[in-house]
Amino acid sequence: MTRRRDTARVRWRPGTAVAVVVGWLAATPLLGQTSYTLDDILAAPFATDLVASPSDAAFAWIRYDRGARNIWVAEGPEFVGRRITSWSDDDGQDLGQLRFTPDGRNVVFVRGGGPNRAGEIPNPDSEPEPAERALWVASLDGTSRRLAEGTAPVVSPTGERVAFLQRGQVHVASLTGDPAVEPLFLIRGSAGALSWSPSADRLAFVSNRGDHAFVGVFDVATREVRYLDPSLDRDGSPVWSPDGRELAFIRTPNEGSRLPFSPVRSALPWSIRVVDVESGAAREIWRAAPGRGSAFHGVSGPQLGWLASDHLVFPWERDGWTRLYAVAVTGGEAVSLSPGDGEVEHVTISSDRSGVVFSSNSGDIDRRHVWRTAPGQSAERLTSGTGIEWGPAVAADGRTVAFLASDATTPAHAQVLSGGTRRAMVTGFMPAQFPHAELVEPEQVVFTSEDGLRIHGQLFLPPGPSVERRPAAIFFHGGSRRQMLLGWHYLRYYHNTYALNQYLASRGYVVLSVNYRSGTGYGLEFREAIDYGARGASEYRDVVAAGAYLASRDDVDASRIGLWGGSYGGYLTALGLARNSDMFAAGVDIHGVHDWNVVIRNFVPSYQPEAREAFARLAYRSSPMAWIDGWTSPVLLIHGDDDRNVPFSESVDLIEALRTRGVEVEQLVFPDEVHGFLLHRNWLAAFEAASRFMDERLMGPTAAGDAP
Repeated sequence: MTRRRDTARVRWRPGTAVAVVVGWLAATPLLGQTSYTLDDILAAPFATDLVASPSDAAFAWIRYDRGARNIWVAEGPEFVGRRITSWSDDDGQDLGQLRFTPDGRNVVFVRGGGPNRAGEIPNPDSEPEPAERALWVASLDGTSRRLAEGTAPVVSPTGERVAFLQRGQVHVASLTGDPAVEPLFLIRGSAGALSWSPSADRLAFVSNRGDHAFVGVFDVATREVRYLDPSLDRDGSPVWSPDGRELAFIRTPNEGSRLPFSPVRSALPWSIRVVDVESGAAREIWRAAPGRGSAFHGVSGPQLGWLASDHLVFPWERDGWTRLYAVAVTGGEAVSLSPGDGEVEHVTISSDRSGVVFSSNSGDIDRRHVWRTAPGQSAERLTSGTGIEWGPAVAADGRTVAFLASDATTPAHAQVLSGGTRRAMVTGFMPAQFPHAELVEPEQVVFTSEDGLRIHGQLFLPPGPSVERRPAAIFFHGGSRRQMLLGWHYLRYYHNTYALNQYLASRGYVVLSVNYRSGTGYGLEFREAIDYGARGASEYRDVVAAGAYLASRDDVDASRIGLWGGSYGGYLTALGLARNSDMFAAGVDIHGVHDWNVVIRNFVPSYQPEAREAFARLAYRSSPMAWIDGWTSPVLLIHGDDDRNVPFSESVDLIEALRTRGVEVEQLVFPDEVHGFLLHRNWLAAFEAASRFMDERLMGPTAAGDAP
């Protein structure tokens, strides 16, 4: 297979008519204090998407190894992990949406990424054959086969077939006989949220129709589609009762289209409804109170769970924190199932429907731990300590729990808690080159923004004694609905950025990762920050506060503070350089937002700035482009030209504006690459370019060596 390396590092020198190519990026050690390379630290595998078998003591997950993605399984009672697929290339083809068959002997999954607006499937490796997004099935004996083009698989409780989506319509394929694919039924709108009834005689779904959505049921025997309790609102998250006679769902009132990046602290209250599937009779069993929590805010995992005790479990922000609540199917008051102040995040319902397992930062605000609860029981914390645990799955026995785990020096891997013993399901999973012993423990720091808001961050200090004032780097996450933690992150994008923060610290930088306002983890008001983003960039106060905090430290040279970040973090990096080049000496802007009026169209195609003149002026004023005349510090721009989140034109327009103003700018472009880089080698190239750029601007000639 021929590999193409279309990544050149280019420097623009002010006053010249052409850009000068200064060399291809090489995976070589950089000069400085570190004894390991970026290739070494990025060699760590990354585990994700853990699921449990509904019938056996078995778990499956995806492991990412330097770009190769494969499915691993572990079966009880030993729970020793093994690989059951055999992809070996860094080809950019994602895996996801794992579903066990009812007998626990096969795993259905999706390979490939979603299409862009032109209908193109991501193909950053530039393979000659067209990329696709398709369903596959892998047997625990190690064989796998392609089923059909499609996504969102749900295996029927009988195990005979799988329903899935193909271009917004529901299709079905056999898992036991003829693999022919056929449409199950056709509807208006786009289907989603597929769910088989317990006896497999009906399939529930959601029909999304723009400004409203219906919950529908397809009857397998009669081949009829019926919409249950249709309304002018948005209905979703359908869940079957254990006996299959009723269906519960969430109803969210319509309030018109909101522009993205607008704080939503309250809304017309959402509700939970239950429908008798046979008769169609519907009733409201619960409604959110006005004020806090009246706007629905979901979690990772099912938004609604129907327990064997005939309680419905759901997330609610009634007191400003995302907690789990339970309400009886007959109605009544909702009772909190969650512990003290903190956010519930990754939720799973046990296969026997006896209870709920979830992750939360309650009691450890900058980490995650796994908890178990049920109506009438106190929440039990299953994990603790200085590690991070998330994404739990419960075995069919209702007792054995697996989860993903990391800590400050060990990246994400699968663990199991069985019989009171907790252990990794794969031993010796770290490559020999990974610098486990050389990584530093980030410290929790809290500093105050200019308006008094307390901001959390993670501080990475270089190893060894501090003998001089050092350069510093401030990292801003994307999202902005994210929270960086005191260890390796549970999202692959931030798994990678954590690695670069560690690497910069090993190079001699004081590194500060900032959890600025409008991120998650600190409650509703912090997340739904007033005037954030396009409505005023209020989080810029936290950017300045982070710079002031570092400048006040005895171990930091205030004249050598740099910024870096991707996506929303690229936006804050660019805003910092545009508004305060006097404070920030250089920056690395990875696919950042530079003009909100352009980016909003990516989320609201109908957005017309001239029709929203007052907002458009505010959105522009909140953008780096509005402050471009004050930008003097050098910057490295990194972007893939198949970005589906932030238009590539954002970087094209910015570099033109910087060039005309004589600002020193370098660029690194990845043809055919998407927003969260799919190719491991592109992450490595991006981070080597970022580290070298920072060294040249902030370290001085001794540390940067003879780099051009």
